[in-house]
Amino acid sequence: MSNGEQIVCSVEEYFQERGPTVTFSNLHYCVQEKRFCCKRGPEKYILKDVSGIMRPGMNAIMGATGSGKTSLLDVIAGRKDPAGLQQGKVLVDGKIVTSDLRLSSAYVVQDDILMGTLTVRENLLFSANLRLNPQHHSSTDKNSRVDAIIQDLGLTDCADTKIGTEFLRGVSGGERKRCSIGMELITSPSLLFLDEPTTGLDSNTANCIIGLLHTLSRRGKTVIFSIHQPRYSIFRQFDHLTLMHKGEVVYAGAADHALEYFTNLGYQIESFNNPADFFMDITNGEAKSTLESLTAVECKNPLATKYHQSQLCQNVLEELDHVNQSIAEGAKGQDKAADYATSFFYQVRVVCGRTVLNSLRNPQTSYAQSGAFFFLIINMVFGNLSAVELFINERAIFIHENSSGYYRTSVYFLSKIFADLIPNRIIPIFVFSAIAYYMMGLKPSFEAFMCFALTMSLVSLAGVGLAFLVSASVSSFAMANILIALPFVFMMVFGGFLVNLNAMLSWLSWLKWISIFRYGLNAAFINEMTGQLFYINTTIIPGELFLKSQDINYSVWGFWQNQVALLGIILVCMFLAYVQLRRINRWK
Repeated sequence: MSNGEQIVCSVEEYFQERGPTVTFSNLHYCVQEKRFCCKRGPEKYILKDVSGIMRPGMNAIMGATGSGKTSLLDVIAGRKDPAGLQQGKVLVDGKIVTSDLRLSSAYVVQDDILMGTLTVRENLLFSANLRLNPQHHSSTDKNSRVDAIIQDLGLTDCADTKIGTEFLRGVSGGERKRCSIGMELITSPSLLFLDEPTTGLDSNTANCIIGLLHTLSRRGKTVIFSIHQPRYSIFRQFDHLTLMHKGEVVYAGAADHALEYFTNLGYQIESFNNPADFFMDITNGEAKSTLESLTAVECKNPLATKYHQSQLCQNVLEELDHVNQSIAEGAKGQDKAADYATSFFYQVRVVCGRTVLNSLRNPQTSYAQSGAFFFLIINMVFGNLSAVELFINERAIFIHENSSGYYRTSVYFLSKIFADLIPNRIIPIFVFSAIAYYMMGLKPSFEAFMCFALTMSLVSLAGVGLAFLVSASVSSFAMANILIALPFVFMMVFGGFLVNLNAMLSWLSWLKWISIFRYGLNAAFINEMTGQLFYINTTIIPGELFLKSQDINYSVWGFWQNQVALLGIILVCMFLAYVQLRRINRWK
């Protein structure tokens, strides 16, 4: 058997499971509008009494911008906030499902969310490593599956090309889209959701993407996707069409019967006109019906009214009633919550590996800094402003991968700790300390040097912790820069070097207890000044005298008290950053 035949056979083996039937009935979804001066505005209905059935094959949800097609897709896929679903239910093979469906199905978002510094193969292998159980799939099996998907998606020529970033030229838009689909096909899902898979692609590439989905559907997959206005070569590949307008269904049935349905309503298509364009003209009001009963109706959405009165809709509702009645026969409670395919520590290893690789391909700024204690502390703190970008840069990737069941939130957070903090924040600090410490002629003892390096490391980590907290709390760089710069400036002012803390107003004195600069400076001064004698002409001044004038406790406990305070700031900031990551809104 040739290699090509082996690949075809292996791909067929991955996609042999028959897809489920998805039913949804009486969906009413709304969002709470926000007003400038009010906490809550009026409710805006996005979906109004939407029902339908989608079986294995090509299921297209079509409509103009703002028609509710993407909202319907997200509700079916469990990607909308359940609080907005005021009425209705979604069933998969007659069973009630929750948001756990997101872990057992596949969802390809409209904007391709991929790690730009990784190649196509590396991105696919990352998905395979996290979403395929290592007890059932060896490394050879994972690589074979990745190779088969690369071949099947036509990504062979760009398999080892980086996806690309704003600074790095990468693959084309069509190749990015196919890679995004491949990331989800790794698990061989029987149910595949896609949001606008042809957006931003040229007509030929869009046709290739839909052709790929059509091939998958013919292998038994249930493919459900939203689409705006496809060309005819794309439209004719649809099996089922749901046409949306103003949050309501105006047609749901076989795609090749849609033209006949609207013709019976008095709409006449012009010769050589694309049916998809014709349907958009109807919903937009540009095409007029010859039936007086339709033109004379004064309701907001006459097309939806006509559909609800049609025999087509009645057949769907009758079938839905039959499905809903069968739920009471034992369907409830049978759903088993989907679990992660890999263990916690395995996820940590894989995600950390990607984080390290991403860091190596995005070199950080140099740590070469110089100056005395105050400027050392300033550099240790402000040198970590780059950490504010970590969660913001990868926010969309984290939300998508975490929602799709790639890894746990704790795994992603720990990967940043192990793969960013240790190589980028601790090891370089010790190297820098070894250079700066002896260049400045500080205490020659090794014990004093280690205390100095420890202080610099804790100060740096405290700055990183606060940067992590801000990065996990906001989604824009502008707001993050403001929120991180202000605390750093206040900490610097009330650190005890620029302002005499003893002379401060009592109502401001509390600020010194949250100053990273204060604890870092105090520890550095204690480490260097204790036991030192300074000669000014014939006068001998002990270092303890300076420490006493600054009201610094220079005992052994006084030194470690500052270290404990810095460690406390680190732990509190890191814990709050993790909490903020878990609180990120994963609903669209």
